[in-house]
Amino acid sequence: MTVTLIGVASVVLLLSLLLIGVPIAFAMGGVGLLGILVLEGPAAALAQAALVPWDESRSFVLVTIPLFVLMGQLVFHTGLATELYDGLRAWIGWVPGGMAITSVLACGTFGAVTGSSIATVATMGAIVMPEMERFGYDRRLATGALAASGTLGILIPPSVIFIFYGVMTETSIGALFIAGIIPGILTATMFSAIIYIRCILKPELGPPGPVGSWPERIDALKRLGPILGLFALVIGGIYGGVFTPTEAAGVGCSGVLVAALPGRRLNFGAARKALSDTVLISVMLFAIIVGGYVFARLMAITGLTESIVEMLVGLELGRGGFLFLLVLLYLVLGAMLDVFGMLVLSIPFVMPVVLALGIDPVWFGVFVVIMAEVALVTPPIGANVFVMRRIAPDVPMEDIFRGVAPFVLGEFVVILLLVLFPALALWLPSMMP
Repeated sequence: MTVTLIGVASVVLLLSLLLIGVPIAFAMGGVGLLGILVLEGPAAALAQAALVPWDESRSFVLVTIPLFVLMGQLVFHTGLATELYDGLRAWIGWVPGGMAITSVLACGTFGAVTGSSIATVATMGAIVMPEMERFGYDRRLATGALAASGTLGILIPPSVIFIFYGVMTETSIGALFIAGIIPGILTATMFSAIIYIRCILKPELGPPGPVGSWPERIDALKRLGPILGLFALVIGGIYGGVFTPTEAAGVGCSGVLVAALPGRRLNFGAARKALSDTVLISVMLFAIIVGGYVFARLMAITGLTESIVEMLVGLELGRGGFLFLLVLLYLVLGAMLDVFGMLVLSIPFVMPVVLALGIDPVWFGVFVVIMAEVALVTPPIGANVFVMRRIAPDVPMEDIFRGVAPFVLGEFVVILLLVLFPALALWLPSMMP
């Protein structure tokens, strides 16, 4: 068996392990070490097993991951999400589909300070779903809006996925954060427009809620203050060059603690749960990073990465054709892998082609994250849909996927606009000092 064939066999083995449910970190690390063992012997395999975790895990930028995860967990456990939803509902809950539109904006804002799609759906779904049921919202619209809106948590900064991509490709994390702002706002606007138009055409889908009085609206602004202030502090500091992303993560954690003090929202139990969840999530992410680097080293040894890159460049698809091919690739990968698995498995192969075609790596990071959003709500995995199913167990999975479908089409419109107008992602980063 030639070296290249061993590389192909390794990819097939990896996909097989993933299909039977082996965690992505262990599958990549195990296959990588097994391939190196076969090709270069036990000494090389043992050396890689020791060196890769040491070399790749001591990067200072990786400190950003647990700090932003902790920031999100603190927001999650302090109850600030309920006040966020109540504040937005007082202003826009009275329009057709207002409760669902409120959920979109609340998910986008909450996701901006948690950076987690799953946490956004779990938190906002538990708050918003009973409200929409009380006002007689169509269940497909309600569950679909919440599952789709939760994806905004990985696009609107700060985002753990952007950090992950930045570490893998050595792209500026600060620039990636800022690049996600306009596409994130555009996606939230697209989702809100879809809900509003559908509820105008068919009012029984989402009846208007009660009209908030002006005193209630003024009070709502106070409720919105902590979350919006936190977002402005973190992203404004990065954009203005005051903080590095790592420093901004630390400032953000401190900001959450300050915001939680007035109402005594953070007790010992909540703090302990936030810390333990942060450790679990961070360890999982670090394990995926290490496993991905081990597998990438195997691919480099076999030469499979170079062969695939040469093949893709030789096809002469151009920028548009290559991106269309990637859309299809990520739809297939999203049917088998989680978001992190998609990135780890694809980036080593596609990034050299991206650079060869002159595609900006910051722009490409936004493109990849939006495709990851699509994977979070499309079958058969659709992680956000499964979370939504646990929140609304009486709604069949099929109905939730159908409810998500219009929002997936909206995502593809956003991708098309991003391809046609790259400045949507690149204008703000270009203005950074």
